Amino acid sequence: MPSPQERTPHPRIKLAVVGGGSTYTPELIDGFARLRDQLPLEELVLIDPDRERLELVGGLARRIFAKQGHPGRISWTGDLDAGIDGAHAILLQLRIGGQAARNQDETWPLECGCVGQETTGAGGLAKALRTVPVVLDIAERVRRRNPTAWIVDFTNPVGIVTRALLTHGHRAVGLCNVAIGFQRTFATLLGVAPDQVALEHIGLNHLTWERSVRVAGEDVLPELLAAHGDTLAAKLRMPRALLDHLGAIPSYYLRYYYQHDEVVRELRSKPSRAAEVAAIERELLTLYGDPALDEKPELLSRRGGAYYSEAAVALTSSLLRGTGDTRIVNTRNDGTLPFLPDDAVIEAPATVNATGAAPLPIRPLEPQYAGLVAHVTAYEQLALEAALLSSTGRKTGRTEGRRAVYSALLAHPLIGQLAPADRLTDELIAHNREHLPWA
Repeated sequence: MPSPQERTPHPRIKLAVVGGGSTYTPELIDGFARLRDQLPLEELVLIDPDRERLELVGGLARRIFAKQGHPGRISWTGDLDAGIDGAHAILLQLRIGGQAARNQDETWPLECGCVGQETTGAGGLAKALRTVPVVLDIAERVRRRNPTAWIVDFTNPVGIVTRALLTHGHRAVGLCNVAIGFQRTFATLLGVAPDQVALEHIGLNHLTWERSVRVAGEDVLPELLAAHGDTLAAKLRMPRALLDHLGAIPSYYLRYYYQHDEVVRELRSKPSRAAEVAAIERELLTLYGDPALDEKPELLSRRGGAYYSEAAVALTSSLLRGTGDTRIVNTRNDGTLPFLPDDAVIEAPATVNATGAAPLPIRPLEPQYAGLVAHVTAYEQLALEAALLSSTGRKTGRTEGRRAVYSALLAHPLIGQLAPADRLTDELIAHNREHLPWA
C-alpha cells in the first residue's frame, strides 16, 4: 500500500450518474454530502432520458447539498455525451424497461415453477439481455469522449454486466451492497465500529459467503454465530441449522438455491417485489416534488440498496486517489479461484488503486461452495454470449438467438431441465421482444 506521502492528493472531482433520475439517487446524494472528505465533489451530473424525474430528483439533490453545506454543483441532463464529458468517474445505475420489465421478470418464471427474481434465474437472464447492450453502448461513448474515466457499475446483474465491460476493455469495477450490509450488521452485533470489521467475502455477485469475520486480526465468526446465530438466520430467512452446518454466513440470495421450492411457493402467494417498489416510487416522487424537503425521506429506506452510497464513495475514492485500499468489488478472477477462467468476474476483497482492482489471495474454496460457483459461472458466460447477440452491428437470426437463450437457461442450476428451459426460453423472448433485435 502506498505511504501517505505517495498517495495522490484529492483532486477536485466531477462525477456523472447514468440513471440519475432513479428514486434511489437521493441516497447516493446524501452519501456524497456526508462523506465529502473522502470524495470532494466539485461537480455532479445526473443523466437520464426522463426529464420529469430528473427535475424532481435533481431539485432534491441540490437541496440536500445546500442543507449539508456542500459546495459542489449539481446539474442534470438527458444528453449522455455532455454529461460524461470531463467526468473522472461514471456511475451506472440503470433499469432498462423500468419496474414494468422487472415485474415481468419476477412473475412469468413462476408460471414454469421457477424462481421469479430480477438478478438470477430466468428473470436475471432477461435483465442481462436487456441491459448488456445498452451498457456497452454507454461505455463505448465514454471511451471515445473520456477515455481515462472509471466506470463504476451498480447495474444488475452486476457480475455479468461487469464481465461484459471488462471483456471489451473498459476501465470498470462492479459494486454490490451485500458486503457492506453484512459489515454493518456484524459491527452492530459485535459492538464495534464498521471499519474494524474485515470480511472474507467470496464468490460471485449475489452468490457469496462470509467465511471469516475479523476484528483486530482475529476471526470472531464462531463467536458471532454462537451468540447471534438466531438473529442472523432470521435476517437471512434461512434455518439456523444451515449457518451452523456451513460455519459461514451465506448471502441472502443463496436462499433461491438452498430453498428454491419454498421460495417459489412464497412468491406465488403475494404481489411481486416490483409492484411494491413501484408503489414506493410513486410516493417518493411525490415527496421529492415538495420544495421544503431537503433530506432523504425515511420512506427511501424501504426502496432497497442500503449503504450503496458509502460503498460507492469508498470505491470511487480509492480508484481516483490510488490509495491501495481493500474493497469488496466485482472484478476479474485472474487466477484467484483457480477452477474458474481468468476472465470470469468474482466478488471478493481486492486492492483498489489508480490502475483498478486486483483480488487478494484467498484460501481454497471448499467443494460445497466451489461447485455452485463453477456452475453459475458457466451460466454467466453463456448469458453474456446471448446478450452480446443484441449488441450494435450484430446480425443474428432468431434461431441463433433462441439457441443462445436456451443454452444459458439449460445451464442455470435453478433450471437445468429440458422442459422448463424450453418453455422459459419462449416466455423470455415473448416478454422481451422489443429489446431483442433478432426476435
